[in-house]
Amino acid sequence: MNPSLATPIVVAGAYLIGSISFAVVVSKLFGLPDPHSYGSGNPGATNVLRTGNRAAAALTLAGDGIKGFVAVWLANRIGAWWGDASLATAGAAVAVFLGHVYPVFHRFAGGKGVATAGGVILALSWQLGLAVFALWIVAALAFRISSLAALIAAAAAPVLGFYFLGNRPEAWALFPISALLIWRHRVNIRKLLAGEERKIGH
Repeated sequence: MNPSLATPIVVAGAYLIGSISFAVVVSKLFGLPDPHSYGSGNPGATNVLRTGNRAAAALTLAGDGIKGFVAVWLANRIGAWWGDASLATAGAAVAVFLGHVYPVFHRFAGGKGVATAGGVILALSWQLGLAVFALWIVAALAFRISSLAALIAAAAAPVLGFYFLGNRPEAWALFPISALLIWRHRVNIRKLLAGEERKIGH
């Protein structure tokens, strides 16, 4: 297949995969309210956890992470068929993240993207994934604030991406993902600056 036609198809497929909101799907399976209708209104694992159903929150977290991984992994494998795996993989990485944040199936009202970004990064490089996760853990233990740890990991991901991936499209794809993830946490940033962000365990 012509790469100029195949790559956009793969990228579009990744966006559709990202548009599947596991917070909504899992909530329906567990008979829980639509996550858009309570708490922060954010369809993610943290908001689902506000229902008190830990299993549903865990499944949401896993689903959102797995879809990011699967979309990038598939794009890499499919792209290799026509010798354009790097560009297809980078495009899918951005597209699946955009799908999660702005899902076409849910009126473009998506989550913040931490779990999906984690899945994307792990699919790009398991070493990169471990490095970013380790940074998140260190920041979470040091500051006891989940959102701050996510912001620190997001800011560092592109830099670490160049270290582990080199100057490749996949590394460059981390810049828009990181920027959008930080933007989606703008409310948390305001709370952090005001000293109002809740700490882990409180």
